[in-house]
Amino acid sequence: MAAEAARIIQEEGLTDFRGAKTKAALRLGLGRNAPLPDNEEIEAALAERTRIFHSDTQPELLAGLRHAAFELMRGLAAFHPRLVGDVLSGNATLYSSVELHLFSDTTEAIGSALEGLGIGYRDLSRRHRLRRDAVEAFPGYRFAAHNQEFSSTVFPLRLRGHAPLSPVDGRPMQRASLKELGEILKVQPR
Repeated sequence: MAAEAARIIQEEGLTDFRGAKTKAALRLGLGRNAPLPDNEEIEAALAERTRIFHSDTQPELLAGLRHAAFELMRGLAAFHPRLVGDVLSGNATLYSSVELHLFSDTTEAIGSALEGLGIGYRDLSRRHRLRRDAVEAFPGYRFAAHNQEFSSTVFPLRLRGHAPLSPVDGRPMQRASLKELGEILKVQPR
């Protein structure tokens, strides 16, 4: 079931693990009450599918997404951007957007910075778990820049050192700063 859920994510662009698992169970004839694999199993199956079926195109796709993230993060450096998600983990698909965490006590300041960069955006709300027992909604933006789709979450400055819990494994999310992403790409932030 994990392999089918990973295929659905990779080939159909479904980004919600729960939805992919449910769809996989139904397609495999297991019904809605079938025991579902955990998100770590889906993530591992996605990495395996990428290695087997997309090893020739994945490096170029990933490099393009990461370079776009780097350029935008440089333009938004005042907001302490952090790259998160599939683009950082290396499990990006053709349907992945670049996910950023930005930090400001005024969400509007980031909207103004995007406008200053000539980037139009749509408001969105993202839910993150900061503690195991509580989910909180945070503002964010969806936009296109450097020929890629982006989605961002805006956290208050006080949460800069506190990564939300990963929906994959429940541990603090892996995040990369501009400097860390530059090291991955072997470029200097300027």
